[in-house]
Amino acid sequence: MGVLFDECAELGAATRVYLDRPFDIAADAKTDYSVAELAVLVQDAAGWLAAAGAGPGDRVAIVKDNHWDYDLLACAAVRIGAVPAQLSAHLSGDALEILLKRLEPKLLVSTAGLLERCRQVGVDLASFADTAVTLDSAAVLDWAAPGSVALDDLRGHRAPAPVRRHDDQPLVINHTSGTTGVPKLVVHSTRTIIGKLARFETIRYPRIGVRRTDTVVNASAFAHGRTFCWTASVMCLAPKEVSIITQQDPDVVDPVLRAHPPTIIEAMPASFVRFRPLTDRLDNPFRQVRLFVSTYDAMHPPTIRAYLSASRHRSPLWMQGWGQTETGPLTFRFHTRRSVSAALPQSDTRHLGNPVPIKTRLRVVDPDTFDPLPPGRAGLVLAKTGARALTYVGEPDRWAAKQVGSWWNTGDIGIRNRNGSVQLLDREVDRTPQLSCLATEDLLEDRLPQAVECIVLGCAGEEPLPVVVTADGELEQDCWEQAVRGLPRLKSPVVLTWDQVPRTGTGKVRRAALLEQLTGRTKTSGSGRWT
Repeated sequence: MGVLFDECAELGAATRVYLDRPFDIAADAKTDYSVAELAVLVQDAAGWLAAAGAGPGDRVAIVKDNHWDYDLLACAAVRIGAVPAQLSAHLSGDALEILLKRLEPKLLVSTAGLLERCRQVGVDLASFADTAVTLDSAAVLDWAAPGSVALDDLRGHRAPAPVRRHDDQPLVINHTSGTTGVPKLVVHSTRTIIGKLARFETIRYPRIGVRRTDTVVNASAFAHGRTFCWTASVMCLAPKEVSIITQQDPDVVDPVLRAHPPTIIEAMPASFVRFRPLTDRLDNPFRQVRLFVSTYDAMHPPTIRAYLSASRHRSPLWMQGWGQTETGPLTFRFHTRRSVSAALPQSDTRHLGNPVPIKTRLRVVDPDTFDPLPPGRAGLVLAKTGARALTYVGEPDRWAAKQVGSWWNTGDIGIRNRNGSVQLLDREVDRTPQLSCLATEDLLEDRLPQAVECIVLGCAGEEPLPVVVTADGELEQDCWEQAVRGLPRLKSPVVLTWDQVPRTGTGKVRRAALLEQLTGRTKTSGSGRWT
């Protein structure tokens, strides 16, 4: 990964990369790059990191505004033999303090603004690293963190020669989503995240493989491991264009999509939800898309249906992946216009498809005894894959507790069907005995077209609490009564706007935080032992 862009440039990759805003690490305001120019930027960044004191074996923590230069900085750290740790700026100061204490980084790469925001809540991020590098000048504020250095003072330093590491040594550290508390720090090696995951994606599969004529759009949270893996594969596949979207305001994103209409788009579920109004616009920007890709979280049928209908391609596909930071994708399922048709009695997106062929095995077990369960019985989903990460930084006991022999405990409740496919019901910590929260959310979103999102929260010893997110925070009572007809008993709904719901950096709902916000309690029917 340290020489990824160099090698792609040497092979003549003609890909043009377009940004919705300039990189935070670039001295100019460019939003258009060749692969060769990106290679130079990574080389330059390697020189900056080395000049700041990072070297082989050191950890380099990166926490900044969302952009693809998270991965460019990670490649630069890899190039000098260091181990990058990518942390989302969406995390609270307290969570960042915990993670940085676990990491003990040699170097912290951040922004003066973020350091100041955390300082105001009593957290001095710069104190947890030997040196803090600010991507903007510390002079923009009326203070300077002790030991910090502005990036401008490091520019011009020559990068050392690339450092190679063993395939089983730590390569990159990414954190989990953190929906239930402080995220876990997951360590991947070259063998796991590149050899087992990225290489699998570089095959030009029929229909779903990236072609050299494609325009690939990625609207993601670039601090997460998924984009590090994606960066490796998409650069090797060398599509005509790559477009990077860092924002979620549909009015801001619309002109970017129109300037470079995607044929393949990968986005966080939250981004697909936020961009959905664009599907109704005249000459919508998704008309050329042949493949939509979603990861990170559950997708509900109305959203998938809207995008597949917006495409003018003869037979567009929606590829839904299910997996975890620790394992990479475990299953894939493909949706078509027919499979999510509103004419069907129920469009079931909880069926996640079959395990990735050859690479993954799944088993459903009793949560108490861990005995295997027969098809059709709900239990904990265990996975076996060669792509499993190495460990959690600072939490070896937590890592060990999630291993069941050679199997990995996903912490998800699901059903294994007779054909080998998996049906996801809930996270174990979020489960409720009355119903599947995820399946109920699917039904509610189908029955409430005015809903941007529906969330069902399990409450220990009580009826589940539904939350309906609408554009204006309003919902008519008769619409709700029609929507819940035939469903198990639910509490009266809480109606919120999008910004009133606590979320992770990937847009996932922080269910425990939302439950506490609405009820003052966090106790659910699940044990939470494997979160």
